[in-house]
This record gives sequence, structure tokens and C-alpha cells, in this order.
Amino acid sequence: MGTFRQTQALTFDDVLLVPRHSAVHPKNVGITSRFTRAIPLNVPLVSAAMDTVTEAEMAMAIARAGGIGVIHKNMPIDRQAAEVDRVKRSESGMILNPITLGPDRPLREAAQLMSRFRISGVPIVDAAGTLVGIITNRDLQFERALDRPIRDAMTKEHLVTAPMGTTLDEAEKILGSHRIEKLPVVDGQGVLRGLITIKDIFKRRQHPNANKDQHGRLRVAAAVGATPEALTRAKALLAAGCDVIVVDSAHGHSQGVLDTVDCLRTQFPDAQLVGGNVASEAGAKALVERGADAVKVGVGPGSICTTRVVTGVGVPQITAIVDAVRGAGDIPSSPMAASSIRATSQKLWRRAQAA
Repeated sequence: MGTFRQTQALTFDDVLLVPRHSAVHPKNVGITSRFTRAIPLNVPLVSAAMDTVTEAEMAMAIARAGGIGVIHKNMPIDRQAAEVDRVKRSESGMILNPITLGPDRPLREAAQLMSRFRISGVPIVDAAGTLVGIITNRDLQFERALDRPIRDAMTKEHLVTAPMGTTLDEAEKILGSHRIEKLPVVDGQGVLRGLITIKDIFKRRQHPNANKDQHGRLRVAAAVGATPEALTRAKALLAAGCDVIVVDSAHGHSQGVLDTVDCLRTQFPDAQLVGGNVASEAGAKALVERGADAVKVGVGPGSICTTRVVTGVGVPQITAIVDAVRGAGDIPSSPMAASSIRATSQKLWRRAQAA
């Protein structure tokens, strides 16, 4: 038989902050936070793993603003991995595994790759990985016989390259002096090791607060469910470069979710894992004990979520967060609050109207 909560539970509408003396100017306030114990956020915003919210485009926009997007799981495994790959390839300090083609592939394939990934050129390598040319939009502009081999149209003479260890500042000078957009990075044997593009250098200036990994690529998370395919899906996502795996469920304190987190932690000991959603001390504790690096808190607090209305289940969000922090205890985890921009803006609007 259920019991009533003995203590008061609060949500955001129930609480106001009392203004106090401050010597800090707003422009000097830092809003950096953490998504998991190892993944920082320059802006504390995360886009939801919903099929109406986050795929590659949203994930890129959120990461460029300083947050992180969680690509939803309502799609085949290969497509979700491809969405992750799109985000990781969208910009980079140096692209470590650039898309390449062989010189005998048809021009049509190069055109399709450039269209799919929205890139302006593709390095051409032989079977040993040695750079033998580059094909760009300029080379294809007046081509009509797209079944011809790439070697007939690619640029192969006087290729401009850079050695391993070239900095972005040095790369920018090389790109500028030769009036080119792409700079292949090769080792002493001429094997392609990376690619630096002027587009990535410009994006670094345009989005100085972008949330990027150690290689200069945008960070991205992706969701898996508490299903038998979770392990296969997570493996494909991590292989595509996914920074965080989110075990996503409306009821994160269920045995299926706990077993999934436990399984993923065993199989991928170095991966960053988020579990949720929970709304209690016991739920947060159970997820952290099974290896979650962060816990997503909140059952039904979002503006378009109908969980509370349909099921009558939930905990007011401030109380849920406080309880989850208590449940995490001394284990280094980051409880994060599930909510929505719309819900927050509606609350501010109501308060403004009342004033």
C-alpha cells in the first residue's frame, strides 16, 4: 500500500531567490557546467533525445552554442550512427579520419559524398593510403561524364600538403598563401594522416564557445533504450565517435534500465554513461552504483510531456533534484534536471504578466 510523502515537495514555480549583495558583474559570471564527470559544457543546455527535437542538425547547433545534443534512438542503428558521424565530421581542428576515395572510383561517387556530407572536396589515396590527389567541387563543376574515374579529373600536380604537427595557425597561413580551402596532412612517407580545412578555422572564430572534444570535433551524445539491442546500438554509436551514451527511459528506476547501465559499463568501461529518468533518492543511487557517470532527473516536468497527466506519476522538480543529489552521495556523478526552454519561458512570461 502506498503512503503520502511526509515532507513538502517543491517545484520551480514555488521558489524565488532572495537577492543579496554581490560584487560580481553579470558579464563576469561563469556558466560552465558538466554533462558527465568527464564531459564539460560551456553552456548548461542539453537538447532532448526526442524524434521531434534532436538529430544531427540540432546536435550541431547546440554544440556550437556550448551545450550538447542527444540524438534520439527512434531509428535504425546504422542511421543513428550516421547522424553521430555527421556531427563529428561537421567541423574539426584536424580531421583525423577524413573521407577518402580511390583514384579508380567514379566521379559520381565523389559528387554524392560531397553532397551527403556538405563538403567541397575529397582527398584521393591509393591502396597504401598515400595521397595521390584531391577532387573538389571546382574539378566537378563542368564534368558531365560522371562515370569516368576520378584520376581523370582530380588535381594531382603541385599538391599543397603539411607535415604532422602543423598547428592551426600555421595551417591558416599555408591555406591563405596558396588560396586553397583544404590542406592534407601527411607523414614522411606521404601517407594521409589528416585534413585541415579553412571552413573549420572560420567556424572556430565564429563559435568560440563551441563544445568540442580533444580533437576539435563537436561533442554529441546519443540515446539507447533498455532493450536487447542496446549493446549493439551502443557499440555502433561509440565506433562513430559518440561522446556519451544516454540510457533513456521514462522510468529510469526500472530493472531493465539498471541492467542496461550495468551491462554497458561492463562492456565499455571507458565510455561516458548517463542513466535516467529518475525522481527519487533511491533511483539516483541505483544508477550511480551501476556505473552511471551522470543521472537525468525528472519525470514529466517538460512543457510538452504528458507523463504526469496520463499516469499520475512524478515528483515536483526541485525536490526531485535535491533527492537525486542526496542519492548520488559521495560518488562523483552529476544529477541533471530535465525540463524545457518553453516551460521556463512560460513561467517567466506568467510572472511578468502578474507583475
